[in-house]
Amino acid sequence: MKSTPEHIGIVACSAEGAALCYTTICVEGAQLLGSHAHPEVSMHTPSLAEYVACLDRGDLRGVADLMLVSAEKLEKIGADFLICPDNTIHQAMPLVAPHSPLPWLHIAEVVAREAVARGFKRLGITGTRWLVDSAVYPEKLAAHSLDHLRPSDDERAECNRIIMEELVYDVFKSDSVAYFQQVIARMKEQGCDAVILGCTEISLIISDANSPLPTLDSTRLLARAALQRAAAAA
Repeated sequence: MKSTPEHIGIVACSAEGAALCYTTICVEGAQLLGSHAHPEVSMHTPSLAEYVACLDRGDLRGVADLMLVSAEKLEKIGADFLICPDNTIHQAMPLVAPHSPLPWLHIAEVVAREAVARGFKRLGITGTRWLVDSAVYPEKLAAHSLDHLRPSDDERAECNRIIMEELVYDVFKSDSVAYFQQVIARMKEQGCDAVILGCTEISLIISDANSPLPTLDSTRLLARAALQRAAAAA
């Protein structure tokens, strides 16, 4: 067994979500490891424009290639395992995992396990249009016998606009908060008992304090899962 925590590698995509994940690891590390302590953390981030170009043309192989470049760089500087604080690009994980030099924690698997632990049954999914249209969450939720609900087409378009034109640029508007609350309220009316904040930036404006439903904060849940894994090696 190692005498120190494992080295966490962060394969980052958008800055705000990656920053929140990094901060959570560093701040909450003290709860497991002692005052001011946290595991070694390294991050690599290509230009977000490169990811968006691939997503716009449906090029998951291109997304996977970008993720693998980050994975290889992080492996070379000593990371023991990898996380990606971006739900959308997890669509490419089936193309990434077989060629990755290091193991990964899967964000949707982490969220699904938390939902089971908290006794939720039917989850609303929020996120970018690419994420909501994908099987990233439905597959992981179904494997744990969890039901899900997606936003309507109009809701997907507006949530995507808010994320990509506001949140990733560190812009937070009260009207956008209200819109997400409206979407979540409708999901509650349709039988959801919790909502997945399935873009790592949504938790910057929505939390248990202002959501009509209990939230599953994918960003912080992934950070905490990484902390637990890293600390277990010490």
